[in-house]
Amino acid sequence: MQPIWLFDLDNTLHNASPHIFPHINRSMTAYLMRHLDLGERDANRLRMEYWKRYGATLTGLMRHHGTDPEHFLHETHQFPDLSRMVVFDTAVRHLLRRLPGRKIIFSNGPQHYADAVLAEMGIRHLFTDVYAVERMRFHPKPKLAGFQHLIRDHRLNPRHCIMVEDSAENLRTAKRLGMRTVWISRSLRQPDFVDCQLTSVLGLARHAISSRTSR
Repeated sequence: MQPIWLFDLDNTLHNASPHIFPHINRSMTAYLMRHLDLGERDANRLRMEYWKRYGATLTGLMRHHGTDPEHFLHETHQFPDLSRMVVFDTAVRHLLRRLPGRKIIFSNGPQHYADAVLAEMGIRHLFTDVYAVERMRFHPKPKLAGFQHLIRDHRLNPRHCIMVEDSAENLRTAKRLGMRTVWISRSLRQPDFVDCQLTSVLGLARHAISSRTSR
């Protein structure tokens, strides 16, 4: 049986660190300043605190402040010049075409943002679905509920899935469910819940993950 690939988006298929992540971080800090009446330093500290505690700033805002998730995601993911900000290797397109099996984007980002980035990269058509945080009912990775929504909505058998992701914590949840895991990281230490570690998603082709991890 061919595998089902679950791809994270940011810092997995494209490099969000140079432009996109700094822009989102500034936008989130500004949002907290406006809506929680905080100074910049306190807003930035709270943003980071919630991200470290829950894996997503949004989760902390919903839990502790009753923040409307759709409003937050819309306000903090506006990109007037996205084409200049998306950094990626065009070889990703060739890689995705060669990988056998279904491919699904599984991203904590909002739907409009994920669709826009994939369109800029010219790879949206290579995925059967883009499963963004709204589809997870605002239970972002690494929360188990978000994974369960994906599995139910797509009727997936986790043991047929390979999750490719830059966040180790997200892969920990995937492994608990029985998925194979590929960690995109330059870390010198590989956790025991990671089946394969690569410095770049392009390494999937060289390591023939499709045959080795679907056994």
